[in-house]
Amino acid sequence: MDIKALKNDLLKEYCYRTELHAHTSPASSCSEVSPEELATIYKNLGYSAVTIANHFSFNYQRSDKETVLDRFFKDFERAKKKGDEIGIKVILAAEIRFEENENDYLIYGVTRKMMEEIYDLLPFGVENFRKVYSMPDSVFLQAHPFREDMERVNPAILDGIEVFNLHPRHNSKVGIAAVYAKENNFSIVTAGSDFHHTNQKHEGVSAILTKTLPCESFDIADILKSGDYLLEAGRNNIIIP
Repeated sequence: MDIKALKNDLLKEYCYRTELHAHTSPASSCSEVSPEELATIYKNLGYSAVTIANHFSFNYQRSDKETVLDRFFKDFERAKKKGDEIGIKVILAAEIRFEENENDYLIYGVTRKMMEEIYDLLPFGVENFRKVYSMPDSVFLQAHPFREDMERVNPAILDGIEVFNLHPRHNSKVGIAAVYAKENNFSIVTAGSDFHHTNQKHEGVSAILTKTLPCESFDIADILKSGDYLLEAGRNNIIIP
């Protein structure tokens, strides 16, 4: 078997490259990248799409509900406008946190109405959230579950986990996460650069590779549910999930 030829064939077939985990400022206070910069950076890297998964938690940055929502969506709208101008899809996601601990969860397949409803449930914990809030067309993952200060949750409430979180300032223990995903038979595993900073060299260090171009949030959820995708950790290093 010619491995190089096989790799080239896969890259041709799964030709659309999408970042699944990136943050912008000011919606995510830990980010140093403006929405317009984010779209431009990923366009210049040759990505087809970039997913903005900004932080979303109760009373974030000591703000009321409408301020939190407006800040969250203004960043997305600014990035999308820039993306439309330069030719890259900008896709909405969310990294949410409940009041009970420091765990983060990624949602692919979201709307503003959903985020308004989710906000009101953040004080009551993830178990309650999964019991009372139905998201049949979305995907709900635990982000970087083996990073320091993260707590394990009941695997039954998760659709999958982010295995390959490649933020350079955090040890996400990706090997342990990969084993955990296998042991719990998660059908969905993802990779994300967790991009925040232009001086850390971690823009575009991971991707999801797909046969079709995702154009909006529920497209990402559909692709992840289908299982028909590849992951990339480091450019052109293919992982078959």
